[in-house]
Amino acid sequence: MRSRRRVRAAMPIAAAFLMCILWPAGRLSAQEEYSQVMEFSGRDLWRNGVFAYSGFLFAPAGFDRDGLMLKLVMNAGVYRYWPGNMPGQEVRGAAWQTQAMPGFRIKRGDAEMKFFFGPEWQTHWLWPDDIDNRLRGRNFGLRFAAELWWEATPRTLITGDASLSTLATSHSARIAYGWRVTGELLNDENFYVGPELQYLGADGYGQTRIGLHVTSMRTEEIEWSLAIGYGRDTDGYSSPYVRLGLAQRL
Repeated sequence: MRSRRRVRAAMPIAAAFLMCILWPAGRLSAQEEYSQVMEFSGRDLWRNGVFAYSGFLFAPAGFDRDGLMLKLVMNAGVYRYWPGNMPGQEVRGAAWQTQAMPGFRIKRGDAEMKFFFGPEWQTHWLWPDDIDNRLRGRNFGLRFAAELWWEATPRTLITGDASLSTLATSHSARIAYGWRVTGELLNDENFYVGPELQYLGADGYGQTRIGLHVTSMRTEEIEWSLAIGYGRDTDGYSSPYVRLGLAQRL
């Protein structure tokens, strides 16, 4: 029965994947160049965890048009926490996550929105074993994700993202504001700098972050972002955090 449920859940994803492949890439002229695939990766480091992710974003109509998208993400890392059911005991964990989420892009004026929904697979190893942790072992669930990019004025940016999973109600949300920085020393390139606020967690755990981000910095064909700040979790621990993201259209 469990395998049948997984097959049924995977069928809509396979259909969406075929639609993305077969969907016409818009009525673009033969001379117009556009990209359909973006590769991205990143790192997230704080006192009690280190995670790395990588993936691909496929847009049949290109990244400058509305239309279907497919997002594939792989995420792995190590972490530690102190469960309430094991007083004084530190639990160390390792995790592997895979997500395959069809979605679509909508652009209205200077605002761009992306929405994704699809299955995810997570595997968690714990030492010592925490039987009350709903994420222990192998799990299959569904995840919804949304992203916002809004150039509110020619000099400012509002960006954010949110994610919610059926697995232990794991979730995250981030909102950031940025001011555009440009100049001749940057070869007429520009990027955004400003504050950010983030919250992430799951059943029994949460972490709040506040920091400073640099977004849309370019180095040749690679666009990268960086954030540094301070976070505090529900275990009562505080620490700096660093987050790095890279993206490149192929």
